[in-house]
Amino acid sequence: MKTYRIATIPGDGIGKEVVPAGQRVLEVLAQNNDSFTFEFQNFDWGGDYYREHGIMMPDDGLDAIRDKDAILFGSAGDPNIPDHITLWGLRLKICQGFDQYANVRPTRILPGIDAPLKRCKSKDLDWVIVRENSEGEYAGVGGRVHQGHPIEAATDVSVFTRAGVERIMRFAFRLAQSRPRKQLTVVTKSNAQRHAMVMWDQIAREVSQEFPDVKWDKELVDASTARMVNRPETLDTIVATNLHADILSDLAAALAGSLGIAPTGNIDPERRYPSMFEPIHGSAFDIMGKGLANPIGTFWSVVMLLEHLGETDAAASVMRAIETVTADTSLHTRDLGGTATTAEVTDAVCALVQRAAVPAANAA
Repeated sequence: MKTYRIATIPGDGIGKEVVPAGQRVLEVLAQNNDSFTFEFQNFDWGGDYYREHGIMMPDDGLDAIRDKDAILFGSAGDPNIPDHITLWGLRLKICQGFDQYANVRPTRILPGIDAPLKRCKSKDLDWVIVRENSEGEYAGVGGRVHQGHPIEAATDVSVFTRAGVERIMRFAFRLAQSRPRKQLTVVTKSNAQRHAMVMWDQIAREVSQEFPDVKWDKELVDASTARMVNRPETLDTIVATNLHADILSDLAAALAGSLGIAPTGNIDPERRYPSMFEPIHGSAFDIMGKGLANPIGTFWSVVMLLEHLGETDAAASVMRAIETVTADTSLHTRDLGGTATTAEVTDAVCALVQRAAVPAANAA
């Protein structure tokens, strides 16, 4: 029997509620499965760790999780700690430390969810946004000088390398190639950013020659926002820079009904290091500890984790459970207009996963 070693990092806020819920789904999934099991190790890194130690995670923290098969992450963010400390001290330290250069964010309208676009059918909004996750606007290059003086200056330098752009473009084209529509939109801002974004466009054209079966187009990032709202059916797979895709994927989640349902995979496609899976909703301290958090984004992230491990049947089982639960409006949490609690949604998904697993186990 295969044992998958999973690092769980709840982090801050509602991450401490939804990551245990995601672990519970995986445990239920494995209970009646005779081909794999999970070995979990929890890490208490985040805001509380920072208050005690002055850092978000230990200096040698990457070594502690390097041998894991995957990471299930909650959120980074604490109202009493500057955001740049929480983000760079934990999440980005892991993403960049393990060169998880492909951030993958699927978005679609799940059954039963009343999405805000009035003329948009479920089949019209089925996207995957690929976010370059290692450089660009979040390269971390820059600094401040003459602090506190009238001549104070600050810089953040967007760094784009040919190697970085080529690899994310190839990843995006391959992903588009694997989807039924075989369509990719390359998001850019090369009309205003005349160096890095022009190189982004140039490399997209070059890489496209390797994928003659993929239909692709180019869209400016500001025009992309309007296209997502007005013509969602014209989009399928989207690739954008670190900052542009960060913003567009939040819009995409809102258009699909809620940030609470949206998943993310921070992927090392070469599998040199463990990949990390997380919901995109953030720490949401305003509802922390109230049992109101929507765990669907975490459960969908669990689906992505299972797919990455090659357990496609198990992933499909969890996804069916998610869709059955969202189809039942009595199980909608507050962000979806309902009154269901985190525990109620988790119980319902676990029950469906358990029910689906039992016949398979008996048949074996």
